[in-house]
Amino acid sequence: MKKILFLLPVLALVSCYNAERSCKDFKTGKFKFEFEVNGVKKTTVFERKDNIEIETFEGKTDTSTIRWVSDCEYVLQKKHPKNMAEEKAISMKILTTTKDSYTFEFGMVGSEEKQRGTVFKID
Repeated sequence: MKKILFLLPVLALVSCYNAERSCKDFKTGKFKFEFEVNGVKKTTVFERKDNIEIETFEGKTDTSTIRWVSDCEYVLQKKHPKNMAEEKAISMKILTTTKDSYTFEFGMVGSEEKQRGTVFKID
């Protein structure tokens, strides 16, 4: 019984733990995102400045505008979409941060379907 009484406050403290996010550290800089498509590892590199993100993927460069909704959430919109799918905005939410990386959740604006990934700051 004493063990249970001791564990209750500890569990209460642990359940209230909130991971600290330093999202402002990732508003500008050069980043790398690695992901897998059909078992093949792919890498995209992008640079974020103010309200612009320039991405290079498989030798092609593309530019998107950024609209920050909060310190940890923003919306990406391609400046020069090449098809209907690229015309849709992408919602991004930073979930956790470390010194040189962040884990995020993303999906098309208005869609319930979300994916997760980790981005590494390289500059």
